[in-house]
Amino acid sequence: MHKYIILFFSVLVFLSACNNGGPPAGVIKKEPMIKLLTDIHLVDGQLYAIQQTPDSLYKYGANKYKDVFKKHHTTEDILKKSLKYYSTQPELMLAMYDTIQKRVQFKVDSVTKIGTKKLKNAVPQ
Repeated sequence: MHKYIILFFSVLVFLSACNNGGPPAGVIKKEPMIKLLTDIHLVDGQLYAIQQTPDSLYKYGANKYKDVFKKHHTTEDILKKSLKYYSTQPELMLAMYDTIQKRVQFKVDSVTKIGTKKLKNAVPQ
């Protein structure tokens, strides 16, 4: 009987250690999560740029976040569950945020470049 108990727990440990390499069910996969977080951080930046008055974040932000969730076919609850999972994977989360930072920086550089061109064209020579 002792052998069966040891065998049972050995198999249990082995099976729990196996990982199929991806997130569990109900968690957003890596690439869609990167796209979602990029859009969320862009909305955060837009909200930071508006004048801060009482309830301004709720007034302007709620619909923006709902639009992001709708665009990515997800909900706030799924995002929270996904963030909880990825926070237990610090190396993966760091790699994801490196990609997010590069994408946000690319978008900022593109907007800056367009703004610079418009400014140069507006100045009479």
